[in-house]
Amino acid sequence: MIKHCYVHIPFCSSICSYCDFPKMLYEKKFINSYLNALENEIKEIYKGDMLDTLYIGGGTPSSLSIDELKRLFDILKTFKLSESYEYTVECNLENLDIDKLKLFKSYGVNRLSIGVQTFNKNYLSFLNRKTCDISIIEEAKKLGFNNINVDLIYALKDETLEDLDKDLNKFLSLDINHISTYSLIIENNTVLSINNIKPIDEDIDFDMYNLICKKLSDNGYVHYEVSNFARTGYESKHNLAYWNNQEYYGFGLGAASYIDSMRVTNTKSIFKYINGEYRYQVEKLTKKDKMEYEMILGLRKMKGVNIIDFKNKYGVSIDEYFNIEKLLKEGKLIKDDGYIKISSDYIYLSNDILINFIGEE
Repeated sequence: MIKHCYVHIPFCSSICSYCDFPKMLYEKKFINSYLNALENEIKEIYKGDMLDTLYIGGGTPSSLSIDELKRLFDILKTFKLSESYEYTVECNLENLDIDKLKLFKSYGVNRLSIGVQTFNKNYLSFLNRKTCDISIIEEAKKLGFNNINVDLIYALKDETLEDLDKDLNKFLSLDINHISTYSLIIENNTVLSINNIKPIDEDIDFDMYNLICKKLSDNGYVHYEVSNFARTGYESKHNLAYWNNQEYYGFGLGAASYIDSMRVTNTKSIFKYINGEYRYQVEKLTKKDKMEYEMILGLRKMKGVNIIDFKNKYGVSIDEYFNIEKLLKEGKLIKDDGYIKISSDYIYLSNDILINFIGEE
């Protein structure tokens, strides 16, 4: 039984300088064809599972018009949702308004993820984003959206700790229940990489990460995953499904699925997708692959990987299969209350630790 589903809407009002997700500038002539293809893909693959989470991401789903959004949500009515479902839509401030919020509400959306990124006008320009009115977040709260995430990007070119602190204060003033924080990565084939922008100094990046962790913790947010902070009870159920290595559907351009031991990635070509050529890559996972994913994904959580659950799932214990003795002796990994997790002192260096779980025999 698959309990989670992601749907990708690739259209954007403008293209951010750092984004390497499958996306394209909004063009009305493509919308109906894309939605038709999306409907066909869902009909072909979805097996009527009762979903706990449904996540509409992008791109920018909120870039669609009211009529286009109605068409999208009518298609998504195909999905069966459990009583305690989490239904998320990603939005940008530049194209989010009260009418769209009311529409989301009428279709059962109960969580918003809003890409704010920064309040600094210079850095907004650097990211190719617009200065926008945040009062719409208060309007969302008035309509009953109490489960809201906002994204923060830091470690921007020439950014200082003082700049970041000012941003954090503004984010905290929003009084929302979830904050995702991402250190800027210069991805290939983005505007930033084409312009030869270099990453910020690692020591400054580290200091910024520590500032974020302390500031958000001091203000009542639980650091539950490397990049994510939430007030108790508002952790992202959908993203936790990924980190817990659970199966999920993925529909739309470039979307990924994990079904019946198969990891499937969709095409990033809008023309192929519209023509019904959805699949790009299919990977059949071995037991070894699954165990590696279990550790690499699960150790992103501050709580770590449950030792008994791993043994029950794979028939072998973590320390029998993976050579973790050295990491434990070095204090990089610790055993705590039935879990194996990365020490908080080393969580910033988690990628250097996770690489130890790739290619184990």
